[in-house]
Amino acid sequence: MAFWWPLLVLALAFAICKFLLILIPPKVPSIDVDASDVLDDGSQAQENSFIYVPPRGTAQQSSGKVQCYEPATMKYLGYVPALTPDEAREQVEKVRKAQKMWAKTSFKKRRQFLRILLKYIIKHQALICEISSRDTGKTMVDASLGEIMTTCEKINWLLSEGEQCLKPEYRSSGRAMLHKRAKVEFHPLGVIGAIVSWNYPFHNIFNPMLAAVFSGNGVVIKISEHASWSGCFYFRIIQSALAAIGAPEDLVEVITGFAETGEALVSSADKVIFVGSPGVGKMIMSNAAETLIPVTLELGGKDAFIVCEDVDVDLVAQIAVRAALQSSGQNCAGAERFYVHRKIYASFGPPLAGKYDMGALCMHAHSEMLEALINDALDKGAEIIARGSFGPIGEDAVDQYFPPTVIVNVNHSMRLMQEEAFGPIMPIMKFSSDEEVVRLANDSKYGLGCNVFSGSQSRAREIASQIHCGLAAVNDFASTYMCQSLPFGGVKNSGFGRFGGVEGLRACCLVKSVVEDRWWPFIKTVIPKPIQYPVAENGFEFQESLVEALYGLSVWDRLQALVNVLKMLTEQNSTSGSRKKKND
Repeated sequence: MAFWWPLLVLALAFAICKFLLILIPPKVPSIDVDASDVLDDGSQAQENSFIYVPPRGTAQQSSGKVQCYEPATMKYLGYVPALTPDEAREQVEKVRKAQKMWAKTSFKKRRQFLRILLKYIIKHQALICEISSRDTGKTMVDASLGEIMTTCEKINWLLSEGEQCLKPEYRSSGRAMLHKRAKVEFHPLGVIGAIVSWNYPFHNIFNPMLAAVFSGNGVVIKISEHASWSGCFYFRIIQSALAAIGAPEDLVEVITGFAETGEALVSSADKVIFVGSPGVGKMIMSNAAETLIPVTLELGGKDAFIVCEDVDVDLVAQIAVRAALQSSGQNCAGAERFYVHRKIYASFGPPLAGKYDMGALCMHAHSEMLEALINDALDKGAEIIARGSFGPIGEDAVDQYFPPTVIVNVNHSMRLMQEEAFGPIMPIMKFSSDEEVVRLANDSKYGLGCNVFSGSQSRAREIASQIHCGLAAVNDFASTYMCQSLPFGGVKNSGFGRFGGVEGLRACCLVKSVVEDRWWPFIKTVIPKPIQYPVAENGFEFQESLVEALYGLSVWDRLQALVNVLKMLTEQNSTSGSRKKKND
């Protein structure tokens, strides 16, 4: 007892000290980011106060500028430059030089960078959400859920687990290499190129940037021409945080422009992360093949939202409505196909009261494509049972919205059930059995995620396990993305590769396998005499016995083979000794 008592006291004291250290907040400097030109306080320049009417087709691209406007009001916000391919490549080279210095920094310094960002984000939530809302048309609540919470969770995960994920990972060396130590090392790739979509202008910049910078890389982010105004402000936050820790100012760059700007980034980066449509994703892959760089593609989705007959209908209906509304781009894995069991089909639908998303669309004239999907379904027998409406919102802004629509009697012959809509449409299809709904859910060229609801969790889990996709939420919607320890990505036309979690963090690294002597210099690799050059007559016989001694299925077989190995080694050494004496 006298021996254990001091150890217990020391352990208790250590635990108390660790707990007290948790209560003491780390010293994190504050940063100031100039937001005077993005605040909607009525002080903007007169030339930026008119209603903007975007040109059709490619006319906008010929001006050399990316025009920015609020999709909800069509209020003109100004413009940013459309970088030429040469200018984009120059930005990559600037980042490449800065990255060589950053790669040598400690994880302590990288964590401080993350804490500075986290402190600013928490303090300026309203500002970040307002800017996101103005640039995309989403509500402040949706901006908070999709922009603030996900980014804070990403930072928190990196702070707590990021360093451990990037430390060398020791692996078993196997029987033949028992005297060796085997490990995997994770080194920065260099410059990560990210081409991101408009739907989460804040999070889509910070998500790849955080993983790239924390793993020792530099990053160049080509932001969408549909959300460049907000993206340029968010870039200032990153620049200020880098300056606060004395990091190279060119470590992160945000570039603006159109397709040719993104193509130049692909041709000059060391890895590309792309978030967008399958069509553009294929072009990214084709261009990346020229330089043989790795690619992560997060493409379209047509996620199944499956509702069994044994659920709380009111609760699931509320979740379903939010899922459908957010499929206009505000969520991370949009539910676009709703399968409802026949027994509850009649009572399933949108709630009748409350405040809802209006179905804002960021891209000009996207409503025309959505209306075409609806009309195709109606022509083939579908029926609209509920549709939203808007008050007077201005003639120039009308096609920036699409009325939230609930449509029934749909089937898989309709484009609406096969093509990604990316809009606030809820197509509801009935099913009779679990086997049928699994077949329907898998009848898609997409495979991003699924959401399964049942009163039996094991039943929901069983259905979800059979659906060919990269993400599954059981009795919830899109919750996988809030668990930043999990990888995010899909299969089929939804892309490949993962970001998020250890898989996404290590995907920003050169994964290097390393083997070294475990007990050097006492035990080192030697080539056995029978297989040294010139190979002995019994060289193959020796090799056969060695393989069986290492990998034979029974202990007895391995022992017999080991005796043969030792016997041949002894004979070979004896022969070599005799030859040496004879030569002497």
